Amino acid sequence: MTSRVRALRFEVHDDVPADAGRSVDDGIGAFNAAAAPLAEVQPLSCFARGPDGEVVGGAVGRIWGGCCELQQLWVSEARRRQGIGAALLARFESRAAQRGCRTVYLDTFSFQAPAFYRGLGFAVAAQIRGFPDGIVKYLMVKPLRVSAR
Repeated sequence: MTSRVRALRFEVHDDVPADAGRSVDDGIGAFNAAAAPLAEVQPLSCFARGPDGEVVGGAVGRIWGGCCELQQLWVSEARRRQGIGAALLARFESRAAQRGCRTVYLDTFSFQAPAFYRGLGFAVAAQIRGFPDGIVKYLMVKPLRVSAR
């Protein structure tokens, strides 16, 4: 350990103090902005609405370059297993491809929907074990065909 490290006071917290957390966020933000064009990240979303206009499902994500990240896919409990999730994802992927994406990726836990995503052409790229009750986190990827805008 160098004398510069020994001269520091280290703190460990079971929460994140707002000022310290903001310093870390700002520091990472500045580093990332200098290294990559993150201002080019664009949102993408698709929603299903019932006859009354109520949102009954949605896909939310973002696009950066040729990659699209699906961050959230949700269908209301009463509407599940009716093809809504697959329809949302198909439209989400189609729009991503129209915008030039060649890859869509997501992460999901074993208690969520890995089998659903496999059935729609996603493959497991990585998995993380060690969560309680044998839960596994999967990173899943699917190639897309780029379509004309």
